[in-house]
Amino acid sequence: MKNMIKSIAFVFTLVLGFSLQVQAQDDATMNATEDASANAGVVEAATEAAPPAANAEEEEVELSFVQTLKQKYIEGDVLWMTPVLICLIIGMALSIERVVYLNLATINTDKFKEEIEAALQSGGVEAAKDVARNTRGPIASIYFQGLDRADEGIDIVEKSVISYGGVQNGLLEKGMTWLQLFIALAPMLGFLGTVIGMIQAFDKIVKDGQVSPTTVADGIKVSLLTTVFGLIAAIFLQIFYNYITSKIDSIVNEMEEASISLIDMMLKNKVSK
Repeated sequence: MKNMIKSIAFVFTLVLGFSLQVQAQDDATMNATEDASANAGVVEAATEAAPPAANAEEEEVELSFVQTLKQKYIEGDVLWMTPVLICLIIGMALSIERVVYLNLATINTDKFKEEIEAALQSGGVEAAKDVARNTRGPIASIYFQGLDRADEGIDIVEKSVISYGGVQNGLLEKGMTWLQLFIALAPMLGFLGTVIGMIQAFDKIVKDGQVSPTTVADGIKVSLLTTVFGLIAAIFLQIFYNYITSKIDSIVNEMEEASISLIDMMLKNKVSK
């Protein structure tokens, strides 16, 4: 739990630093725009002198993908975009951790069962326990717990396998509740930013005393950016969530099948009664 809190605090610090950097870039851009406005007469004269060249330069200037994201991040208001970004980063960190854990937990079950059966036939329970101990993954852990209680009877072995299978299932699903939270939270924060942005746009209309298409369109565009980013974050996290869920289901099915095979092996080799 302490490690998770430290990780979240570290991620929050990184996101906050990124937001401050983006805000500083925004301020620098505004200052540059003001300086450019002060020299508007000179710019207009240069543009009139060579309009084709200026237009060619404007066409050549293309924002990169990262620059476009930064621009839209700033337009959507750093205050409301930052929580969505935090949800995405923490959710992706949880997803990557689960993907790595589940891939490490996946083994060649058929080959493992053959090794266990061969060890039982050649060296007995202790040899099979060594094979299970030196193999990673929940299936090997279940086999070790079952073999460790071989002298207590087949009923005790079966109960031990079932109980420890539930423990391993809980370890496989660790962190999935938090991932579900961030999937639901990201679009909700985006909608909240949209509603606040719409309220600000109407406040500006009231302050101006007139309905300007430019003001309304600009306000709606900015407010909708938070919803777009929230939905994008939720879509990415949902894809990872579905992959992780399917991976967990596959491992659980293999665990159940392997548990039945263990009982059959022990009865076949007369390891337990």
